[in-house]
Amino acid sequence: MTFTEILFEVEKGIAIVTLNRPETRNIITSAEMIAEIEEVCRLVNRDLSVKVLIITGADPAFSSGGNVKEMAAKTGMFQGSPAKLMENYRKNVQRIPMAVHNVEIPTIAAVNGAAIGAGCDLALMCDMRVASEKARFGETFLNVGIIPGDGGAYFLPRAVGMAKACEITFTGDIIDGRDALEMGLVNYLTAHDALLPRANELARKIAAKPPEALRMSKRLLYMGQCLTLPHLLEQSAAFQAICHHTEDHKEALSAMFEKREPEYKGE
Repeated sequence: MTFTEILFEVEKGIAIVTLNRPETRNIITSAEMIAEIEEVCRLVNRDLSVKVLIITGADPAFSSGGNVKEMAAKTGMFQGSPAKLMENYRKNVQRIPMAVHNVEIPTIAAVNGAAIGAGCDLALMCDMRVASEKARFGETFLNVGIIPGDGGAYFLPRAVGMAKACEITFTGDIIDGRDALEMGLVNYLTAHDALLPRANELARKIAAKPPEALRMSKRLLYMGQCLTLPHLLEQSAAFQAICHHTEDHKEALSAMFEKREPEYKGE
């Protein structure tokens, strides 16, 4: 697939996706953008050499979310009867949370600027967030008379807790990077020029881990949000049994005993 809406690169096991429509502040509701985000998610899931995915935006914004001009004109995915609009959401922008949430490797949002509405939710779909000092976050749906329609009501409480998620959603306030850090919305706050280096630093640390165990660890963390403890322990025992029979487990122990850096092969 030839990408026109995004930039995609992979280096040393770290994939970087850059939303590349700065003239629209990286709106993500076009059919082309949705399809390309989906395709990237499929690519990194298929390629076992990719260990971490970073999602960022071309300056000046991370993503302004939906196309409010089309929303006002009731064109694009915002046209039609209530029943048609419901289908439009399901068949368009809601494909993004399903795709990003189902990425099997750790994901990092490198938030370089405004992340508003569905753009804020895209950052929340990622496992971790690194924010530039220029980052701004806004769950601003109520400000335009609509509700979080693309998964924000699922992701936001899991990131900051229910009480703070209610405040952010009900007020529609814009949150700067410092406040986002204090409430746990982001993992790290950094200078704008240092954003991608900091995100890459975190990605390299993660990518250095055994790839099979890394993917299984991510699965377990998300299973733990919906399984009972006995069910999670049962799944953990199954994954652990697999890990004990991998070459990477043997290599990890050998490297520890020999006081050297391990060399994992995903076997």
